[in-house]
Amino acid sequence: MKERNERHIKWHTSGITREDRERMNGHRSCILWLTGLSGSGKSTLAAAIENELHKQHCRTYILDGDNLRHGINRDLGFGPEDRSENIRRIGEIAKLLADAGMITIVAAISPYRQDRDKVRALCKPGDFIEVYVQCTVEECERRDPKGLYKKARSGEIMHFTGLSAPYEPPLRAELVLKTDERSVADSVIEVMAYIRSRLLAPSSLETEMEP
Repeated sequence: MKERNERHIKWHTSGITREDRERMNGHRSCILWLTGLSGSGKSTLAAAIENELHKQHCRTYILDGDNLRHGINRDLGFGPEDRSENIRRIGEIAKLLADAGMITIVAAISPYRQDRDKVRALCKPGDFIEVYVQCTVEECERRDPKGLYKKARSGEIMHFTGLSAPYEPPLRAELVLKTDERSVADSVIEVMAYIRSRLLAPSSLETEMEP
């Protein structure tokens, strides 16, 4: 049993606040959480969204689920408990990056609704923007950019979301992007319109950050 010493740990507050960083950046920070099946287009959209934000001189960072499994989450498998821990860790990292003033783009299957809701609960209202990258299993399998569906069908991959493991769609996503019906460009336009109205407009800084 691991020893727990939370009572001995104290949170140290920086003299520079999140609001200070947001003022310097010229935009509010947030967590833009892209969830959906493998092959639905999450990573492609994340990169395209970041590119557009970069053109607007926004500070951004992408947390890609696959990339994080090469490092911070390399010790985790794909069973239910490990998947939940995977999302918990990503959520905590995303929260820190948002506090650093960045627009943090998460691209992760994050199959369980409860896990995503726990990340939302970590955040202030409006900080967690859930984007459901909706695509049918049939279309995702047709694309199969990484060859994962083929491996899952052959039994090489166990606990594969959408086939041998469940995916629970969001119930209250801020945005739903049907990537089996529309282009990447059109999806990015919709996301950028949402972000501009809530994060990039000068009024969002003036009203949210009055001393």
